[in-house]
Amino acid sequence: MAPEHNQRISEAVTREQSRLRNFIRRRVPDPRDAEEILQDVFCELVDANRRLMPIDHLTGWLFRVARNRITDLLRKKRPERFPEAVVTGAEEPGDELRQWEDRLPSLEDGPDALYARHVLLEALEAALDTLPAEQRDVFVGHEIEGHSFKDMAAASGVSINTLLARKRYAVLHLREQLRDTYDEWWKD
Repeated sequence: MAPEHNQRISEAVTREQSRLRNFIRRRVPDPRDAEEILQDVFCELVDANRRLMPIDHLTGWLFRVARNRITDLLRKKRPERFPEAVVTGAEEPGDELRQWEDRLPSLEDGPDALYARHVLLEALEAALDTLPAEQRDVFVGHEIEGHSFKDMAAASGVSINTLLARKRYAVLHLREQLRDTYDEWWKD
């Protein structure tokens, strides 16, 4: 493997490991399963780089692989309800709980619901990939990873108002991108 491929893998692992681990742990109740999935994702990255497979959006690719591994695990095991502590909660007094996953079909409703959930998450991922990076990062950071705007502003050096505006634009764009999917799955 060429040194530049090794460097790319090393940088990706360093940059994405924490976010990816948190993403997986919120969806997989058993910490051992979560760590195994995380290792599988990075093993697949190593394999993809070894085969010189082109990956346009590395972060999106890593999260897609993680979602696929989570789906595989859930198919093997009887799905459990995530404990309340696992669901992204309020980070500051007055924040509402962001339980966007509760709007997806339940994992307990069988294979059809699991398939629908997979399709919807794939549609969301595809729509997220169409966002400018700044908007995608704010949306994912706030809605999916559960970071507060205050924490994101401190980490990025970008003002809270700018982050709020980016998220607003992201939401408007995602609504438009997901309109057909919404109509197909939820309209009567």
